[in-house]
Parts: sequence; structure tokens; C-alpha cells
Amino acid sequence: MKKALLIVIIVLASCKPSTEKKPKAIHFEDIHFNAIVVDTHNDILMKAVDNGVVFDQDLTGKTHSDLDRWKTGGLDVQIFSVFSDGAVKNAFAIANQEMDSLDAVVARNPSKIVKATNYSDILKAVKENKIAALFGVEGGHMIEGDLRKLEALYNRGARYLTLTHNVAPTWATSAADETTNPDLPNKGLTDFGKQVVIKMNALGMMVDISHVGDQTFWDVIEVTTKPIIASHSSVYSLVASRRNLKDSQIKAIAKNNGVIMVNFHPGFIDDSFGEKEMAFLQKHKIEGDSLLKSGMDEWYTMDFLYKKYTNEAEAMRPPLSKLIDHIDYIVKLVGVDYVGLGSDFDGINLTPLQLDDVTTYPIITKALIEKGYSEENIIKVLGSNLLRVLKANE
Repeated sequence: MKKALLIVIIVLASCKPSTEKKPKAIHFEDIHFNAIVVDTHNDILMKAVDNGVVFDQDLTGKTHSDLDRWKTGGLDVQIFSVFSDGAVKNAFAIANQEMDSLDAVVARNPSKIVKATNYSDILKAVKENKIAALFGVEGGHMIEGDLRKLEALYNRGARYLTLTHNVAPTWATSAADETTNPDLPNKGLTDFGKQVVIKMNALGMMVDISHVGDQTFWDVIEVTTKPIIASHSSVYSLVASRRNLKDSQIKAIAKNNGVIMVNFHPGFIDDSFGEKEMAFLQKHKIEGDSLLKSGMDEWYTMDFLYKKYTNEAEAMRPPLSKLIDHIDYIVKLVGVDYVGLGSDFDGINLTPLQLDDVTTYPIITKALIEKGYSEENIIKVLGSNLLRVLKANE
């Protein structure tokens, strides 16, 4: 009887729930909202000046971005693109006008967003649960060939200069220049272009090589004494766009201790998108040509057509996995320390599926977890890599 009772006790003891606590699985939102999330390229200032949008209002359905939606998406640091087309004659004035639009938002919303000029400012803003705002000037034409204007933009908070846009300044050749005119007699940086890079290094302003031609890129690598960035570029080996970076360039940026911020634009991450886009434009050619003849800018014409023919545009959007492939490619080629996010939100007409606007940044964190990335490495991709480069330039 005692033996039977002992057996029952042993069985019951084995069925008793364990009091030991199992480690709690970390949810992707925990990682995302505890990381410092940095986006190096957003074009909302262009829309603020061109269309009069006020981005401390709710712009859901009108733009990819607004102040409250940045917070919803867990964004901590936004570098705002200061952009005008390279063909304009008053680029410096436009740059200041766009900067004014951000300054006005900051002045109205001191509890939500603050201008930052250095690494310490950013950490302070994050601690206070505010968005840290900086400027990135997209296109060397905006300094109008004057180093004093470069310094003036720096003093207003510009912490990178994209050396060229498609229409380049006289002192550097763009990717558009070098690919559309392969017989161009002079490529790369002129002596003044090299002075621009040297001046940026001295100021503490990151040199951005997105949009530049191959020769300009290699000239920068030779001249710079500080780590550089590609503020919104992706991988040429996956999508052979002139805007993307070849393996040799990715390796050179890693050796320079710089960082490549991957662009979300479908045309830079999905090699089938170009053909789809051409078919779409051909289908709506009469309407598109009419809009262009009326004086509408090419970018806004595309935007109009995509919004009018929503179902067709939706079918062209690549899966999120295409963006993750570009991040993963860079990591496998040179390591996780050299990649980040440069969305181009509000500067692109279409986005990858699931990345509808700035509220959806956490989806990237979720996808990286599913890809097998550790929390430490995800934090690097989300922002700490860029912060390292920013600090190294100070």
C-alpha cells in the first residue's frame, strides 16, 4: 500500500507545472521602439514648398509622412532632404525656403520635434521622446559654386550634401551624366569639387555619394578623410540601375567605415519594375503627355497617374522581401555595420507592399527578425550605423 502511495505521489509531482520562468520571446515592436530609428532621406520639404502641405497636420492619404505618423512608426531621427531640380537658377534660395518650412514646424511643436546638429543633440532628443530633425542637401548645385553657401547651409543644420543630383553642378559628374554621355571628356570631381569635399570634412558634414557617377565616387574615396554615406541607394548586383552601388563601391564604403542607406523606391529594389512601369506609361501616354505639355513636372505627372489608376499601380508594387534582399546582400558582402535605411518617402511615387507610409517602419524590423537577424544587428541597421558615421564626421 505504501509503495502504491509513493508511486502516486511521484506521478503527481511530475505533473506539477514548473515554477521556473521561461525567457520571454522579444516581440519585434519591443526591438523597434527601443532602438534609435534613423531615416536619412525624406522629401516632405519639397511637397511643403511645391504644394503647400503643412506636415504637422494629419496628411494621411495625401503624403507618406507627417509629424504624428513619424512617431507612430517609431522614427527617432529624420534627415530631411532639401531639394530642387538641378536646372533651376535660384537653388540656394529654394534650399533656404525649404529649411524655413521645417523650422516653422519645429517652432510650433517643441514637445514633438527639435532641430539637432550633432550626435549629442540626437541622444538628448531621443531621451526626451522627441524627433531629432536634421537637413541633408540633395544636390551640389544648391551651393551655387560658393563654399560660403555650403557653410551657410551647414550652419542651418545641413549634415550631409549629396554631391550631385541627376542634373549635376559644374564641379562633379552625376550617374546620369556618365551613363547617358559615356564620351564625356571630363568625369569626376574638378579641383573645386575636391575643395568641396575637403571643406565638408573640415565642417563635419557627411559626403553623400547617392546620385554621383562612378568617377566622382572614386575621386571622393581618394579625397575624403572622413566616412561617407550613400543616403538613398541600393544594390547594383540585384537591380542594374545607375543609381545603385556596384560591389566594388560597397566594399570601398565599408573600407572607408561609411554606410549605405537602402532606398525603398521600387525601381531600385525590384529588377522587374522598370518593364512594368514602361508598360504603364505607354498605356497612359496620351494623358501623361497632355499633363507634361500643360506644365506639370514629370514627377508630379507620375504621381497623378499612379493615384488615378490605383489598382494598376498597386499591382506594380514589389514585395517587402525585395527591400530586405538589398539589406541582406550588403550585410553578406561587407558586414552588418555598413547598412541602414534611406527610404525616399515622399520623393517616390510608389513604395514596396506593406510599407505604405512612415507608420510602417516596424514591418522592416519584423522582416529582419524573420530573416534571422539578432537584436544587436537589427539595432545597427535601424540607426546606430548612421549615428556612428555622423559622430565620426563631427
